[in-house]
Formats: sequence, C-alpha cells, structure tokens
Amino acid sequence: MKDIETLPENYIDRLYTQIGRNVKKAREKKGLTQLQLSQAIGHKSVTIVSLAEIHKGQHFNIEHLAKIAYVLEIDICNLLSKLPNE
Repeated sequence: MKDIETLPENYIDRLYTQIGRNVKKAREKKGLTQLQLSQAIGHKSVTIVSLAEIHKGQHFNIEHLAKIAYVLEIDICNLLSKLPNE
C-alpha cells in the first residue's frame, strides 16, 4: 500500500485537467457546443462545462461524467483515459 504523502503535489490538478481535455475532445467529436452539452446534462448555462474543460475553479464530478458519457454515447472510461502517471 502506498502512503498518500508520496502522491505528487500537482497530481489532482493534472487529473482534472486531463479529464477536462477528454470531455472537450469527446464533445467536439459529437459536434456539440459547450452550451448544448451543458443543457443536455441538465444545466441552464455553459459555466460548468466551459470552466471544467479548462479546469478553472471548477471540475466535473462523477455524476457529471456519468451524464456526459450517457449523452455522448461513450463509455465513461473514455473520459478517464490517459490520466497522469504518478
């Protein structure tokens, strides 16, 4: 078992950044705007998607990712691929 103290300082930020990139790539592949995706997952404004895609004070939670994967008709694992190594 690893000690949490050995987790690199910026690991979580890199994780959120990569997830945001994966969401953006999947969204664009389906031809959706940030607003269209936001509305499809139940939000009235683009804020959650726009800020989380670039990881600026916002990030996707597991519910967001589940809804995004459903709407985009992809496996949720695609949104978690290529995560940073320790």
